Amino acid sequence: MRLFRSLTLLLTLVAPTAFADDLYQVEMILVRQNAVPAIVSRAAPEDWAAGAQRLGDDSKRTPALNDVVTKLTASGEYSVLMHKAWQQTLGETPAKVAVSEGQEQFGQFPIEGTIEMKLGRFTDVNADFWVNQIDANGMVTASERLKQDSHTKNGQLNYLDNGHLALLIKITSLTAPAPREAPEVVPD
Repeated sequence: MRLFRSLTLLLTLVAPTAFADDLYQVEMILVRQNAVPAIVSRAAPEDWAAGAQRLGDDSKRTPALNDVVTKLTASGEYSVLMHKAWQQTLGETPAKVAVSEGQEQFGQFPIEGTIEMKLGRFTDVNADFWVNQIDANGMVTASERLKQDSHTKNGQLNYLDNGHLALLIKITSLTAPAPREAPEVVPD
C-alpha cells in the first residue's frame, strides 16, 4: 500500500502541469509571396467563420511588428495583405477566432479567415484564410486559400508557409512574468 502512495506522489510531482487559460496577445501578418504564382482555389464558403468567435473592438490591440511589415514591403518579395493584433485567452481547449479585412459584402470580406489555437508545450495553430476577388455585385468570384497547421513557439515570430500565401504569427503571454535581466556584475 505504501508503494502505491509513493508512486502516486511521484507521478504528481513528475507529471506535466496543466495549462490554465491565460491572457495572450496574438499578432499575425498575412502576406503574398510575389515571386510565386497565385493558386486560385474554389470560392470561399459563405459560412467561412462557422464556429469562430468574432473579434470585438475591446480585444483589438495596436500591432507591434510594424518594423517586420516595413521590411517585408521594402524587400519587394512580399505584399502585406493583412496585419492584425488582438488579445484573447488561450488554454488546452481550442479557441477559434474569425479575422477579416476590408468592406463586408453579403457576409464576405476581401480577406477573411479563422485561426484556431490550443496551448500545450507549443501552441497548436490551425489557420484557414481566403483572399477573395469580389465582383461589382458583391459576389465572390475567385479566391486564394491558405490552410496551414503548425506547432508554434510562444514569444517568437513563426512563419507558416503555404506556397504563394504565408502567415507570420507571434503569440505572447500577457500574464507570464517578464524574463529577469542578467546581472551586470556576476558575484564571486
